[in-house]
Amino acid sequence: MKLYFRALKLHLKSELEYRVSFIISFLSQILVFFSYYFVIIALFSKFNNIKGFTLYEVLLCFAIIQFGFAFNELFARGIDTFDVLIKKGEFDRLLLRPKGILLQVLCNDSDFVKASRLIQALIILVIALVNLKIKWSILKVIVLILMMFSAILIFFGIFVLSASYCFYTIEGLEVRNVFTYGGKHLAQYPIGIFKKGILYFFTFIIPYGFVNYYPLLYFIGKSNSLTYAFSPILVLLYLIPCLLVFNKGIKRYSSVGS
Repeated sequence: MKLYFRALKLHLKSELEYRVSFIISFLSQILVFFSYYFVIIALFSKFNNIKGFTLYEVLLCFAIIQFGFAFNELFARGIDTFDVLIKKGEFDRLLLRPKGILLQVLCNDSDFVKASRLIQALIILVIALVNLKIKWSILKVIVLILMMFSAILIFFGIFVLSASYCFYTIEGLEVRNVFTYGGKHLAQYPIGIFKKGILYFFTFIIPYGFVNYYPLLYFIGKSNSLTYAFSPILVLLYLIPCLLVFNKGIKRYSSVGS
């Protein structure tokens, strides 16, 4: 981990070499993020609830999914830009180094501008929690932590899976954005408000439902099911095949030549 944190320090130092550009990008990300927030506010100015979910319940759902996505954009950017490593032939060099491949890929890139989104997601999370009448208990604290942790894991898994097919396609296909950016925008609302086909797909194929829908039902008191409470743990099972596919891709990789 020392290597990873050292790489983060170097990336931060590199980005701060152009401080004006960094500040402008940082501020622009704040404006982009709050545009998503204001869309939800505008929606609830016309409707009191969406299928029984109030404004602050939706904002809690929104904050958790945005937190997980922003965390990965900040700390796992190397996975998201993996196709660049393949196209430029830089992945060959990673194979020659005596460190884990995935760790090296994570060290390859970082985007500290996205820290603005991470901070904003935490602010909105606090706003939502303050305005919700939650009957707090140790279990509910654990559920909240599991929701946030699983939000990180699910996007990390999707990024790893997206990186894996670059071993076969070389280029990073835009279809991955359907499940990353598209999934993020869909899952920022409770999945249960959508039709059953969408609900089942984003529960059992890409398990957004186990991140911030089923545990959300328990957290806000709409369900007493302990299965719902601990459903974020199931995201770990989703991560396993993602890592296996990535490792299989490494074995298949035959170099870009020289």
